[in-house]
Amino acid sequence: MSYDERALSFRCGDAALVGIASVPAEACKRGVLIVVGGPQYRIGSHRQFALLARHLAAHGIAAMRFDYRGMGDSDGEERDFEAIQDDIRAALDAFVEAVPSLTDVVLWGLCDGASAAAMYAPGDARVRGLVLLNPWVRTDDGVARTTLKHHYRDRLRSPEFWRKLARGQFDYAGSLSSMLKLVRTALAGRPPDQGATASLPERMRQGLHGFQGETLLVIGGADLTGREFCDVTGSTPAWKRLLATPRVTWRRLEEADHTFSRRAWRDQVAEWTREWVTALPGTP
Repeated sequence: MSYDERALSFRCGDAALVGIASVPAEACKRGVLIVVGGPQYRIGSHRQFALLARHLAAHGIAAMRFDYRGMGDSDGEERDFEAIQDDIRAALDAFVEAVPSLTDVVLWGLCDGASAAAMYAPGDARVRGLVLLNPWVRTDDGVARTTLKHHYRDRLRSPEFWRKLARGQFDYAGSLSSMLKLVRTALAGRPPDQGATASLPERMRQGLHGFQGETLLVIGGADLTGREFCDVTGSTPAWKRLLATPRVTWRRLEEADHTFSRRAWRDQVAEWTREWVTALPGTP
């Protein structure tokens, strides 16, 4: 299907934001708003976001990617992913205005863009679904545990590690120091005080728990961020119950890295997205 691309300029507070909408020639009812993780802009690593938007538009699904405040060509101060809720709303408003046939929207995000989308979604009835790739739930003790669990196991399986060991090129002191530091950090994790702000994983869980639509989770098996998400959610009863519901669909590419940088990985993610968005039921 043919499509055209439209440059959009819209406002969020006092800042002018920039976006690109890829719009099919035929009217469509569902669109995908790509929430960029930072520090990043609307093209994406290896043009991932641009190619995704065009793939969706070529199959009859409108897509928009944008720079939030302080990123790319948009005005304003650079901000943390937890402070872009207004940017997402402004972009969604501009998307719906640019494509009046839309009745609902799916938010698509990678890394902390996925986390921002998950925390935004419960507050906007126009959001029908979420596609979350390698969601960011990073905490100091969480990344320490994940590194201890996966990094050192992977090294022991690596032929290069054993070759270094045989050649006497292995840094025993440095590796031991690094491992002990990770162990101390992992063991230092403790439940927050009653009055303390909830951790990022808990805020993420609360956002997804409050969202009534459906969610597609895509994990790169070789990515530490994706592994940390799986470890955190797999070891927390409330997360396990939430992600076991019929509203959540999982996909995994075992060899894929954080940004799905190979063409085959990128194309598979785009096709999974298209299939899932197309099959998504109408607005409840």
